[in-house]
Amino acid sequence: MNAMVQAICKEAALRANYINEEVHTVYFGGGTPSLLTIYDLRFTIDKLQELFYIDKAAEITLEANPDDITASKLAEWRSAGINRLSIGIQSFFEEDLQWMNRAHNAQQALQSIQLAQQQGFHNISVDLIYGTPTLSNEKWKQNVETAVSLNVPHLSCYALTVEPKTALDKMITLGKKENVEVEKQSQQFEMLMQWLEQAEYEHYEISNFAIPGFRSKHNSSYWQGKIYLGLGPSAHSFNRDTRQWNIADNSFYIKNIEQGIVPFEKEELTQTQQLNEYIMTRLRTMEGLSLQQVKDKWNEDAAQNIIMQSQKFIQQELMFEKDCYLNLTRKGKLLADGIAAALFA
Repeated sequence: MNAMVQAICKEAALRANYINEEVHTVYFGGGTPSLLTIYDLRFTIDKLQELFYIDKAAEITLEANPDDITASKLAEWRSAGINRLSIGIQSFFEEDLQWMNRAHNAQQALQSIQLAQQQGFHNISVDLIYGTPTLSNEKWKQNVETAVSLNVPHLSCYALTVEPKTALDKMITLGKKENVEVEKQSQQFEMLMQWLEQAEYEHYEISNFAIPGFRSKHNSSYWQGKIYLGLGPSAHSFNRDTRQWNIADNSFYIKNIEQGIVPFEKEELTQTQQLNEYIMTRLRTMEGLSLQQVKDKWNEDAAQNIIMQSQKFIQQELMFEKDCYLNLTRKGKLLADGIAAALFA
């Protein structure tokens, strides 16, 4: 772990010129950053503050597993400068957590949120997963109601995806675990949208809901096409014109960084790729896709193509146009990726 921390901080020094503007968000995510010692966490934050101009009011998020959360750790995280937590709850039911092979139990799921609030963390996001074979509609409702009743201001809710060649995929293929049902996932997503609207959460991105004032500033920067720098194995970076990603192999990453080499692949983004990415990300947001921005940044033809392709979805009540913005309806949000692909240049 220490070698990884040293390598990430050295990579930050090697790439300090990637961002030449004030930094408003820092996100410790991917892997399990809640396993870091307070020394390693402070060392990393100090190094970032030394290398980059970080806003004093920056949103600094740490992803944490419920079983890693203790009162002493929470106090240490706050003292180090962490002001937002993203907790991987997934479910408040034992059966669901066991099916997903999670390390924490239902009691830890509940207590981790309560403990964080007691220690002064109020900007909290929790992850919930729906569409698993063990999750009935009633249990799904209880999961959402539990999070709302705990005054959690931000929810990230995802349909379970079975990735090929994973342990879960293998167990389903062998008949050791029940497969997911797409129809059930759609139904639970529609329920989710209705419940959280009633609870006055903003559905500001397909998978994300927040009490006004508690949107994730970090994730919002992705959807708004802002520049970001990713550090560590597999981390992605984006400067609007190019995207690059570090190699995934931990030992190879550390070895290269020790030699002063950042091992990454890179692609130059064409105008068409940039437009398609704009379509994909903006359609996922509450604000929607600005046709005027497409005209201004690309051209009139690009905007006209989007308008033409969108008509069939508007007729099917999957989209609507208002004040030169295209938005997805609730029904359309179930088909967001396919609709975006149909609008691509």
